[in-house]
This record gives sequence, C-alpha cells and structure tokens, in this order.
Amino acid sequence: MLKLVLLHKYNEKENITFIPIKIIIMTKYKHIFLITAFFLSFVSIVNAQEEPIVLKTSTGDIEGTLLLPELKKDIPVVLIIAGSGPTDRNGNNESAENNSLKYLAMELQKNGIASVRYDKRGIAHSRDAMGEEKDLRFDTYVNDVNDWIELIAKDKRFSKIMVAGHSEGSLLGMVAAGKNKNVKAFISIAGAGRPADEILKEQLSNVPPSARDIIYPMIDTLKKGDTIGNVPPSLYMLFRPSVQPYMISWFKYNPQKEIKNLSIPVLILQGSTDVQVKEEDAQLLYKAQPKAELKIIKNMNHVLKDCETSDKELQKPIYNNPDLPLNKEFTKVFTEFVKKQ
Repeated sequence: MLKLVLLHKYNEKENITFIPIKIIIMTKYKHIFLITAFFLSFVSIVNAQEEPIVLKTSTGDIEGTLLLPELKKDIPVVLIIAGSGPTDRNGNNESAENNSLKYLAMELQKNGIASVRYDKRGIAHSRDAMGEEKDLRFDTYVNDVNDWIELIAKDKRFSKIMVAGHSEGSLLGMVAAGKNKNVKAFISIAGAGRPADEILKEQLSNVPPSARDIIYPMIDTLKKGDTIGNVPPSLYMLFRPSVQPYMISWFKYNPQKEIKNLSIPVLILQGSTDVQVKEEDAQLLYKAQPKAELKIIKNMNHVLKDCETSDKELQKPIYNNPDLPLNKEFTKVFTEFVKKQ
C-alpha cells in the first residue's frame, strides 16, 4: 500500500511541476536530463525495498511494513512488536512521536537485516481488526504474533526469523516465541520482568490509602480469574466489565516463567534512564534465563534515545522528537546479536 501511495504522489507532481522543468533543461542542458532520470530510477529502487505486508484475520486486516536490505536471498528477518497502548508500528502514539521502531528497522536494513513491524489490531491502519472489547484477550495479541511468524516463514527470501518485543511487546514476543519452532532467537527491549498485576499495583501505589484498600483487592480478584461486579464509577475506566476478561488473561502471565521456557538464544536490552521499566526488571529476566545476554545501555530511555536524566518531565521532549536518532550502543548490540545467530 505504501509503495503505491508514494508512486501516486510522484506522478501527480510530475504532471504538474516536473515536466515543464524537464523541457527547459532538455533545451539548454541535454545531459542533465539523463542524470535526473537516473536519479529518479534510483529512488524507485530504494522505495522498492519497502513493501506493505498484511496479516488477514477473522476480524479484519492487520497491516505492516516489510523493510528489506539489498535484494538477495537468505537474509535474516526480525519481527518487531510494539509496546502497550495505542502504539503504532513506528513506536508512535497520539501523545508521542519518536519513530523509535521505524529507526530500528532502518538500522537493521543498513546492516543487511530485513524486518517486519506492524500496527497492532485496533491501532492506526489495523483499527478495523479490533472487534469487540469484551472479546479481546492478551492471547489474541499473542496469536497475532504467532500468525505473523507463520506468514513470514512462508517467504523463501528469509534464512531465519527472530522476534524482538519492546515494552509489553517483550512479553507478547517471548510467549509466542516459546510456542513457535520457526523462531531462532528472541530480543527483549525494555521488557517487564514482573506480572502485570504487580506492576499495576506499583503504578497505583501513590493513590490515597483509602483508594488502595479498594483497588488492590479488585486487582487480586482479577488475578484469581474472577470478574468484579458493582465497579465504583470512579474506577470504571480501569475496571469496566468489558475490559476485565482481558486483564484476567494478561495477569496470568509471568515474564520470568515465559523467558525461562525459551531454549533459543535470548538478548535482554534495558536503558539505564528508562523511567517506565526498571533495570530490576531486566535483572529479573536475566536471573530467570541466565543463558541470555544482558546489556544495560547507559543513558538510554524507554524510547531508545540518548538521555542523561531520569527526570520524567525533562524526558518528555525526547519522547516527542522524531528527529532524534537511536542510542548508538543499542543499535550496535542489537545488530551484532542478530548477525551472529
């Protein structure tokens, strides 16, 4: 889809602007037109290295981007899974545009590695695949990852498939990787090392004690697999009946158990100035899977950019600056791991 849109825009510009300019150039400087034509052909070749890719599901299409290095066979491919919330294939959402996952795919391309990244169901171009909230489960997203792996495995250009998950995408990736023999390695990027119910309690630890006395037992009820009736209006957004089945399905997963089950090479990456996921989480994952490689990236935040401070307010401009490059050590460690598999 993206390739067709780009081509369409180019044709519109040529009809309106470029043809008169080419006529003038051809009249005075014949050779410049040849150079221009060559340049445009080169641009077309570059664009051809990016392909739309679609996963068909029973509730709608999940759309993604396949980014290829120089066209050849037997190239490794990494499936990149975005984090929680309305985060798209590029690592962006409505409140933060940083292009972190887009830049990761581009770095892989420079190093001869293909990648697939996608908009999760309900997000961006995959919005129509969401279905009803009451029917959504964490396993729905896990199954989507598994289906992406199966789809990629059918492409004979790829020699091996690796999975990389960022933030919540880490848990999704490790669960799917543990179930699919096509996956040859797994990379956790800023992945939580504790179950979601524990993290949720930590995030709500600053609310007044009277509120905690209500919220924590509700979380415990969901953890046990039971739904909650008569949710207070003030807590309806968090515990509304239609979202409770999803939370129950999410709380049952412990990242430490899931990563322990992996028998493939594992890389655990964590930034030292990440204010959303702690170094402790990376250490917990490493303790559960001591055969993994663990790398704490100095002065890297949650969106994989350079950041010397752990002050949340001072980090906000970095979250919303799409022009900032990725941390260089992060991309180096990531690509080296993929290449040696």
